Amino acid sequence: MAPESTPKKEKKDKKRKSDAAELAAIPPTEGTASAEAVAMEVDGDKSLKKQKKEKKEKRKSLAAGEAEEDDKKGEFTVPLDAISPIASPLAPKKLSKKLFKVTKKASKARQLKRGVKEVVKAIRKGEKGLLLLASNITPVDVISHLPLLAEEAVGVEYVWVLSKEELGQAAGTKRATSCVLISSSPAKRPTPKDGSATKGPSAEDLAELKSSLEEVTEEVKKLESPADIKY
Repeated sequence: MAPESTPKKEKKDKKRKSDAAELAAIPPTEGTASAEAVAMEVDGDKSLKKQKKEKKEKRKSLAAGEAEEDDKKGEFTVPLDAISPIASPLAPKKLSKKLFKVTKKASKARQLKRGVKEVVKAIRKGEKGLLLLASNITPVDVISHLPLLAEEAVGVEYVWVLSKEELGQAAGTKRATSCVLISSSPAKRPTPKDGSATKGPSAEDLAELKSSLEEVTEEVKKLESPADIKY
């Protein structure tokens, strides 16, 4: 049997614990080795946090620089005589960049129709959205009927952009593209046979695309004539 603890022994144990707690609570005296060690540890933590913050800011700066370089690389010069005389309304440079960004988002969300056949089929089926036409397509007869088709359709706006190359790049194709239709409604996805959930863009991405599309569509509606647009 274990010996019973006496009140005297319990009192000693309590005193030891109390002394140990007091010693732990007392900070090391300034100038001692332990105080210097604590100070070095704190400084080290601060330095590490600062380095992490600087690295994060550097990565952001590099990413922004790369995005800007990509935009510059993606720009194509179109001679004035290559612009179709029927290209009206023609989006100015600033709006064109916004349109290409929305086109990229729509491509990722699979809300984009590329080429004359797909665009005509979608509009005739009643799809609504924004139609982008390339002004340097030759012969222009290939897409000359699309503006009228868009005007006759309900809920379809159209605008011309300068370059078929930039339009193709934004649409995610390796070749130049004559036209694309950015659909205003999400594409319906077939349910897999095994019953698993379909993979697609998140609700947040779809909401962002919708907001961006509405914004550029309103800007397109304000365009009147290419005569006032400066490049």
